[in-house]
Amino acid sequence: MRLYEYEAKEIFRNNGIPVPEGKLVLNAEEVIKAYNTLAPAIIKSQVLVGGRGKAGGIKFPENEAEAKKLAEELLSSEIKGYKIRKLLIEKKLNIKKELYFGVTIDKIKGEIVVIVSSKGGVDIEEVAKKFPNEIIKRNVDIYEGLPFYEAMDMVRKIGLRGDTLKKGASVLSKLYNIFTKYDAEITEINPLVVTDNGDIVAADAKLNVDSEALYRHPEIRKEDEFLTELEKEARANSLGYVEIGGNIGVIGNGAGLNMTTLDILRYFGGTPSNFLEVSGRTYMLAEKAVEIVLKNPNVKVLFGNFFGSAARCDVIAEGLAEAFKKGKIKKPFIVSMRGMGAKEGRKLLRDLGIEVYENDEEAAKRVVELAR
Repeated sequence: MRLYEYEAKEIFRNNGIPVPEGKLVLNAEEVIKAYNTLAPAIIKSQVLVGGRGKAGGIKFPENEAEAKKLAEELLSSEIKGYKIRKLLIEKKLNIKKELYFGVTIDKIKGEIVVIVSSKGGVDIEEVAKKFPNEIIKRNVDIYEGLPFYEAMDMVRKIGLRGDTLKKGASVLSKLYNIFTKYDAEITEINPLVVTDNGDIVAADAKLNVDSEALYRHPEIRKEDEFLTELEKEARANSLGYVEIGGNIGVIGNGAGLNMTTLDILRYFGGTPSNFLEVSGRTYMLAEKAVEIVLKNPNVKVLFGNFFGSAARCDVIAEGLAEAFKKGKIKKPFIVSMRGMGAKEGRKLLRDLGIEVYENDEEAAKRVVELAR
């Protein structure tokens, strides 16, 4: 589960990583008060999706009136289909240098990998392609952890010296500790800013927590008032569901496949209603997932896009078939299925008269056609 930037920064702050002074606001009127307190300040859209800077989700107002105007514009817009409901107003930093610090899982070796780079503020994948020598990686044994001397060595290799070197190593050590403490899949600071007076500040914060471990962290995401009723119901059933506002209900296994599905639908002129992920142990909850998506009255057609790997397509198909047999699917239903168990899954659904495809694009075209 991905946390909002302001949630991640609260955790960073509580664990000793410096973050900018900021205030979360929900409307343009609150922006004025926050801006006057923090000016010069910036306005950052809070959405659970990357690339908001390029999408115009971060603004740099010159005065109070402009801050209010920009906030009103942001709160009435969306980024990649995600409606902006919250804004983070932060004190502007005097930036001397931007770095990248991250901790994630090396899926090939099955180990934690710590990554630092002298080039922050851009996607680390982009840096890896254009400036591979500017990235330092170190795989860490979870039983040994990241010793401070190793953090010092990594940070020294990207050019930090003196007191700034010690501060950088301290932040890297604490970022690693957050990763293990919160059962994270990735924790990232991009950019980590070196200010003109030598301070180190996390200008951005990313923290994705393993959904299967949330029961160990009741302090995370307490703010259910920001969720819709369907989002609350999905969370109660361990399903990752986010309302977007269109008329095509979407179910898929895996966050990456879900995001790709949304993009394909938009490419062909469709408007997704939601993001709903069934993966991990929740892939057996396909019947419940269908029920939640179709409770939204705006949904005209349901699209299930699945790729069988750890989550088998035939098991997912059984859940979809149960929902169909019980009369829970009363809207047009299109399915695309590939991978492990797909052949059996497609047969099961086709025998029930459900329209099933083996190609994502063909299925998406059909879905958009039905939604018009």
